[in-house]
Amino acid sequence: MMKKFVANNSLSIAFLLLFFASMTGQIFFGYKEHNKELLEEGGTTIQLTSYMLSGHFFQATFENWESEFLQMALFVVLTIFLYQKGSSESKDPDKNEEVDREPADRKDSPAPVNKGGWILVIYENSLSIVLTLLFILCFILHFFGSLADENEKLLLQSMPTETAMDYISDPRFWFESFQNWQSEFLSVFALVVLSIFLRQKGSPQSKPVDAPDSETGE
Repeated sequence: MMKKFVANNSLSIAFLLLFFASMTGQIFFGYKEHNKELLEEGGTTIQLTSYMLSGHFFQATFENWESEFLQMALFVVLTIFLYQKGSSESKDPDKNEEVDREPADRKDSPAPVNKGGWILVIYENSLSIVLTLLFILCFILHFFGSLADENEKLLLQSMPTETAMDYISDPRFWFESFQNWQSEFLSVFALVVLSIFLRQKGSPQSKPVDAPDSETGE
């Protein structure tokens, strides 16, 4: 039973393990880096538990998560009505796709489909809704983490701290956001365009190796 579970969920398990390994590395080196910065600015070092609640940790973590969820939310929504001829990441602009069909009330359909009404409306848009909410949550946490980190630095320099209303127009916060957003948009652009001409045998993100460049989808 466990062997089958692992085999059926191996992709998500692999990425979850990679996430935990990367997060461990981020925490360890972020903790070391933050303490080094504190000493350089005349402050004192902090414990790991304090670091996990610090603005430095929240800013660094949610700055990245925010851009990932923004990228995924936009990609899910824009691929509903925008196309890239020949890309495996796009619907075929010349034919109707299975994902566009109206949901049918069948015996094995998910419960929201059988319920219908507003429950179905939410369910059929649930992926983009949840990704958007995750982006908004991470954006807020990034903002307040960045604000806390900025105020910590200002206090060490004996300068007045900033309020949230002041900081919303601070170039540091928006620089942190846009530097991540642009990289996410570039990576999606690269995947969409490169999947027209390049192949990876065995990957569902690629067209079959012998498929013509003009063909969309797997």
